Amino acid sequence: MILRSLLVLMMLFTFTACSSTDDEVVDGMTYGAGQSGDPLAGTETYGQGAGMVAPGTQEDLVANIGDRVFFGYDRYDLTAEARATLDRQAQWLGQYQNLSITIEGHADERGTREYNLALGEKRANAVRSYLVGAGVDGSRLNVISYGKERPAVADPSPEGWAQNRRSVTVVN
Repeated sequence: MILRSLLVLMMLFTFTACSSTDDEVVDGMTYGAGQSGDPLAGTETYGQGAGMVAPGTQEDLVANIGDRVFFGYDRYDLTAEARATLDRQAQWLGQYQNLSITIEGHADERGTREYNLALGEKRANAVRSYLVGAGVDGSRLNVISYGKERPAVADPSPEGWAQNRRSVTVVN
C-alpha cells in the first residue's frame, strides 16, 4: 500500500514538473514559447514545454498526437477515446506520406502465450483497419503482435493490466 502511494506521488510530481506556462495552445496542440501555426505543416520544431521535437518523428507522434490506444479485458474493439487518437494519427500520417508505421498489439499477463499473441494481433488489426478506413494507405501499415511478452508496466494489478492491454504505433 505504501509502495503504491509512493508511485502515485512520483507520477504526480513527474507530470507537474513537466508542465510549462510559456507554452501556447493552438487548435488543441501545445507549442513551445513563441511558436505557432499549423502543427502538421512547416518545418519548425514544436512540442510540449521545453522538450521540442522534430515533426514527423516518433517523438512527435508520442508528444503531440498519441502513440497508443487501450483495450478492455479480452477485447479488441475500439473505444471512443481510441478512435479519437486514431483520427489524429490518420491526420498526422496524411501529412507525412513518406512514413510507414508498425502497429504493435499487446496483452496483459493473464492467459496463455498463444491466446495473448492472437489477441494482440486482433488489437493491432483493429487499429490498422480503422486507419485504412480513415484514408491511410494500407501498404504503409505493418502489424505485429507481442502478446504478453512486452508489458508496458510490471504491475500485476488491474491498473497495470489496463496499461498493458494496448496497441502502440511505431514510426519505422
